[in-house]
Amino acid sequence: MFKKILIANRGEIACRVIRTAQKMGIKTVAVYSDADARSPHVKMADEAVHIGPSPAGESYLVADKIIAACKETGAEAVHPGYGFLSERTSFAQELADNDIAFIGPPINAIAAMGDKIESKKLAEKAGVSVVPGHIGEIDDTEHAVRIASEIGYPVMMKASAGGGGKGMRLAWNEQDVREGFEATKREGLASFGDDRVFIEKFIEQPRHIEIQVLGDKHGNVIYLGERECSIQRRHQKVVEEAPSPFVDPEMRKKMGEQAVALSQAVGYYSAGTVELIVGADKSFYFLEMNTRLQVEHPVTEYITGLDLVEQMIRVAYGEKLPLTQDEVKLTGWAVENRVYAEDPYRGFLPSTGRLVKYRPPEAQFRQAPFASSEVEKLSGTGGSTSLDTNGERDIRVDDGVAEGGEVSIFYDPMIAKLITYGSTRIEAIDRQIDALNRFEIKGPGHNIDFLSALMQHERFREGNITTNFIAEEYPDGFQGAPASDELLRNLAAIGAFAATAHADRARRVDNQLGKRLDPPSEWQVKIGDKIMDVSVSEEEITVDGKDVNLSTEYTPGDSLILATVDDKPLSVKIAKTADGFALNSNGATHKARILPAHVAQHAVHMIEKIPPDLSKYLLCPMPGLLVALHVEVGEAVVEGQPLAVVEAMKMENILRAEKNGVVKSLEAAQGDSLAVDAVILELE
Repeated sequence: MFKKILIANRGEIACRVIRTAQKMGIKTVAVYSDADARSPHVKMADEAVHIGPSPAGESYLVADKIIAACKETGAEAVHPGYGFLSERTSFAQELADNDIAFIGPPINAIAAMGDKIESKKLAEKAGVSVVPGHIGEIDDTEHAVRIASEIGYPVMMKASAGGGGKGMRLAWNEQDVREGFEATKREGLASFGDDRVFIEKFIEQPRHIEIQVLGDKHGNVIYLGERECSIQRRHQKVVEEAPSPFVDPEMRKKMGEQAVALSQAVGYYSAGTVELIVGADKSFYFLEMNTRLQVEHPVTEYITGLDLVEQMIRVAYGEKLPLTQDEVKLTGWAVENRVYAEDPYRGFLPSTGRLVKYRPPEAQFRQAPFASSEVEKLSGTGGSTSLDTNGERDIRVDDGVAEGGEVSIFYDPMIAKLITYGSTRIEAIDRQIDALNRFEIKGPGHNIDFLSALMQHERFREGNITTNFIAEEYPDGFQGAPASDELLRNLAAIGAFAATAHADRARRVDNQLGKRLDPPSEWQVKIGDKIMDVSVSEEEITVDGKDVNLSTEYTPGDSLILATVDDKPLSVKIAKTADGFALNSNGATHKARILPAHVAQHAVHMIEKIPPDLSKYLLCPMPGLLVALHVEVGEAVVEGQPLAVVEAMKMENILRAEKNGVVKSLEAAQGDSLAVDAVILELE
């Protein structure tokens, strides 16, 4: 077996690979840029090598620096993780030329499958169904318009070398093609160094389902079931699960056998994923093959009991697969949510900044079947785990950040992956809700509320999902998950309990004038438009006269309350406000005004502050670069008209007019770096 391997990546995937290598007794080498000098993966590895400035193009994407680090440290093999150099044939070739093993597939397979145009031709030859479309090169926008018209709208424009949701545009009409074709080319060039674009028919009401394959150098290839990845936003996966609630055993067998046939056609070995688009009639079509480890691989690990990273390392060393297709068994259900640094309340715009607080939920259930038998505490250092007597775990956090660290503008905005396991799909989903309630992040914006809302959504829980789910269910954006009357009642009880604790602490302060008064026992709690009367005593808590069986502990200053209400667990993140608390639970923050009952009667006389009207300003919604400004002073604009383009995290965001008006002034110029909420222009 290899004695030392280098991980040519960063963040959570670097930490993930290091954990498995440590379990196997293999020494590890981390590489890092300026921005990652104090990152967890650097601390976890046995050795670390600095490879350059923060931009990926000057560090993680420079093959020569990776190879130099291998030679400097004596690393025998390289695991590329995902992204960066993981699917670049030239990198794999350079490693081979320097007698360094590549922990991944053969070079010819990367080349064949890495080009979306060529991979579709190969898939057709292998007897795999492909989506109708134009798989040749496209000359220019006019050529793209003609092709799209011939295929029939809607169509999808994709960068040939794209991946991870980047370099993709959905076009419903000719105008969409004209607006999006050049942008797709630019994104492909910026992210992958290749501006070729192809166009294919967009399957309406589609599901995105993928097959995990695993092969060795002895000609064996197996499939490890499927993953459902239909919950996406801007073609970026948000939620993944295994197995799929849509796939039956017969369909699984057909998809798996086609995936294996395609893999064998290119002599594939290592871990790989065949992505399919699936129609409502259970027809399926080849999209692409990812010749690397997928972000969502943990859900497959849970239901199969295999450590895919370990298998990749063993295959690279020349070992045979440890099981045959007949021995693959799928057990239980696993769900993964991607915790992103983005603000769902502001159109999911990217967010960056320092992690003032980062407390992932403790993995207090069962450890993953492939992990070490020792109790681990890796919170904030690439993962969070702990064991009970069963030695198994039903919750897992894969991360590569730590409290005090920074979510940088230079890399992907993913903070962590939260994975839960259950014997049934609903059990795994409910564990997600509970774990998300206990996930504390302060600093950059994050999507935890949105993820919780998805887990509670009845349509998702029924398994009635497509890639259009988010667009269909949240057409006007996300404003928090709706709260039931039961949840509001429970929050009122917890809020009043906390208010009593604060009042009790206040009365104990020394050197106060007069007699120490007992804390109030009667409270009025207002959450939204709902007003509730709460009584708190040592014996009981009542809300509007009804008993609430609350069991919890709280000390003023705590940021998380772990409670049991009427024998059901409820975790609430809590923060003090001027007249109560902000209570976050089950996908929304509820501002609770909590006043002693004898004071509350006067609250009606308080004047509410009206927020200023900002509709006349075009504000920069996220930190980014102003790459285009489409209007001039005095120009009339109409609602929906593109006004400016801001680039953030290699994605171009078109800012449109929210109303009709005339441009009064321009406050920024093309090429400016803008902060969040910076004024770009003002309308009359």
